[in-house]
Amino acid sequence: MKFIPLEIPDVILIEMDVFTDDRGFFIETYQERKFAEAGITLPFVQDNHSGSHQGVLRGMHYQIQHTQGKLVGVVTGKVYEVAVDLRRNSSTFKQWVGVSLSPLEKSQLWIPPGFAHGFYVLSKWAEIKYKTTDIYYPEWERTLIWNDPEIGITWPLINDQPPLLSEKDAQGMSMAESEVFE
Repeated sequence: MKFIPLEIPDVILIEMDVFTDDRGFFIETYQERKFAEAGITLPFVQDNHSGSHQGVLRGMHYQIQHTQGKLVGVVTGKVYEVAVDLRRNSSTFKQWVGVSLSPLEKSQLWIPPGFAHGFYVLSKWAEIKYKTTDIYYPEWERTLIWNDPEIGITWPLINDQPPLLSEKDAQGMSMAESEVFE
């Protein structure tokens, strides 16, 4: 495994070793020792699997208490993953980073606690699986609006069409209104 810090160094792209032969492939997607050597030491306690149609944007979600780190990988299709730093005392506060993920690259994205997370589906259909470092607490979930001008995320919207959003995501809070981490 290769751990590559992105423009926000706490967000890490993980390129996995792929072993192939005439039968197919094998990938080790997680090994505690290797992750710990890369500084990712929080235990994972919940696995999630999400499927979405092209043009769907899910996010930008975070839990203000019971914060979650997320290890995200794409099983089918292609998505654009985004993380926004909501840690007030961070040098990258209010900055964002985005990467395209698909099964072809055989990579994952580590998003530590203190970040809002979301993704936009580029393919006809996509499925992501992700591990979290705390369980889901709906009472602590918050949503940062996907198109907040203060953050300025550049989403690769298909044909410049607005994304398909859930009601909750469409009513996300602006950065100025959002609770953030100390």
